Order: sequence, then C-alpha cells, then structure tokens
Amino acid sequence: MRTIDLSPLYRSFIGSDRLASLIDAANRADSQSTYPPYNIELLGDDQYQISIAVAGFGRDDITIEAQDNALTVTGKKPTAETSETERKFLHKGISERNFERKFQLGDHVKVTGAAMNDGLLHITLERIIPEAKKPRKIEIGSRTYDHQSEQ
Repeated sequence: MRTIDLSPLYRSFIGSDRLASLIDAANRADSQSTYPPYNIELLGDDQYQISIAVAGFGRDDITIEAQDNALTVTGKKPTAETSETERKFLHKGISERNFERKFQLGDHVKVTGAAMNDGLLHITLERIIPEAKKPRKIEIGSRTYDHQSEQ
C-alpha cells in the first residue's frame, strides 16, 4: 500500500483545511478494519441508513457518538475471561471482538435515530439544511439603475 504525504495541502489551504482533513480521513479509512461489515442505504432524497452487523453484541455493549462531521460506532464486550472458561466451543465462527467503526458525514447530516434488530444495528441519518443555507429566489424589481446619479 502506498502512502500519500498530505502536508503540502495543509500549507496551501489556509483557513479552509477542512478539505485537506477530508482527504486525510479518506486515506485513513482505507486502512480501517473490515469488521464489522456494514451497508449504507439511501432511503430518500436526504435520508440515509447505516446497517452494521453486530451479532453477539447487546445494546449496552455498543456506543454511538456523533461529533462535528464524524460518526463513531464502538462495540466493547465485557472481559471474556470468565465466560470463556465456562463455555467450550467446538467451532467458534461468530466473532465477538471489540471494534470501532468511523464514518465521515457530509455537511448538515445529522443522526436522527438508532435501533437494533435481528443482529443488525440501524443508524438513520438525515441531511437537514438550515434555512440560511438554502437557495433563495431573488425577485427582479422594476426600478432602473442610473450610473449618473451615483457620481
């Protein structure tokens, strides 16, 4: 795997290093673990759902945190020393290892809910654009503009 040095970008984007941070985050995401598997689904024009396979994890084992434009889902099982000594597996194919999965969210995308069903964690998101950021229609007035009156 090749690595890309992004330090020149940080020097070039004075005051708008968000773009460089997004590129850096995308580069780090490639090295992220593939566990647990997930889907990202488009539900509507501005509605999304992330579904993560979390077999073996309960509601109390999972933490969902949204901060700025980042969503972090963490799964931590209690120490398995006590339960592993009592249980004897002939085959163990269900991984119950701890995980941390990070997602970069677009501008104005907010987490609206989360639910667990049938071993899947569903996180719903919605793009909520503030009124100030929405396009406005500007009416053209009938008043004429005279350059001579401003001199």
